[in-house]
Amino acid sequence: MLPYLAVLLAAVCFGTTGTAQAFGPADASSLSIGAARILIGGGVLAVIALGLRMRRRATVRIPDPASPGPSGRGAPSWLLLLVAAAGVLAYQPAFFLGTSLNGVAVGTVVALGSAPIITGLLDWALHRRFPGAVWLVATLVATAGVVLISGLLGTDGGVAGEGMADSTTAISVPGLVASLGAGASYAVYTLASKALLERGWTPSSTMGSVFGIAAVFSIPLLLATDMSWLATGPGLAMALWLGLVTTTVAYLLFGWGLGRLRASTVSTLTLAEPLTATLLGTLVLGEVLPGLAVVGLVVLAAGLVILAVPWRGRSNPAPGVGAPS
Repeated sequence: MLPYLAVLLAAVCFGTTGTAQAFGPADASSLSIGAARILIGGGVLAVIALGLRMRRRATVRIPDPASPGPSGRGAPSWLLLLVAAAGVLAYQPAFFLGTSLNGVAVGTVVALGSAPIITGLLDWALHRRFPGAVWLVATLVATAGVVLISGLLGTDGGVAGEGMADSTTAISVPGLVASLGAGASYAVYTLASKALLERGWTPSSTMGSVFGIAAVFSIPLLLATDMSWLATGPGLAMALWLGLVTTTVAYLLFGWGLGRLRASTVSTLTLAEPLTATLLGTLVLGEVLPGLAVVGLVVLAAGLVILAVPWRGRSNPAPGVGAPS
């Protein structure tokens, strides 16, 4: 159960992002916040990975960043690093564009709901391994819970005050494409990182390398925005929380769980993020949680339980990094 719990705890960390932003400066742009988050969190992950690599160098063989897979076939590891880093960088602008064009409800549901499905389908296409009936049922149930929480099925659903799209407003096709792009970006990042883990990379070296590259490319993005919010106490506190907790700590846990579970399983487990965000919005920010959203919380939690509980006849992760669930 530890890999499942690690990914769920990572998703809980992810889910605090919205609450942290609510306590931060109102004039900080989403692009600036996202760039600062990746720069701080990715930079710390890179330092951790470098330190652990230097400690292991004398006794443990470190994977060659330019080498292909163990069989000598497949994309070189440096290419997988770039692909994973590109997925990290592409996710946030695509996600925020989708929510700005179609509202938080539609944008969040399409992005978070499509990510596990796209991950599972890509994993199936690339590795010819079906994620399994348990994954399929759990993903459908959890995604239904996300839809109920969003309030898309009625005016009494969703969390009040979250910028829900008006039911009379036409859905923007470019917005849907952007949200699907966010889900695809997450899937690409997850599968590329999983491929590195299967080649013998440690979770810390994988996350540190991927986010270190993303941090470097986030510097010009941050410099192109108004960074005055970072000079305030609430702004600095928000940036440190987003960088250290929702990125550094979260992705160390995420990487450790990803090395021991299927990418499709991990992607579905991270749907605990909207569950956490909704609960925090209600308990901490005082937002109103109507009837359908309460049902959605229960349904989403049920989907995660279905996935995490060991079922009879279901294969367990073999010892070592990269073992499927």
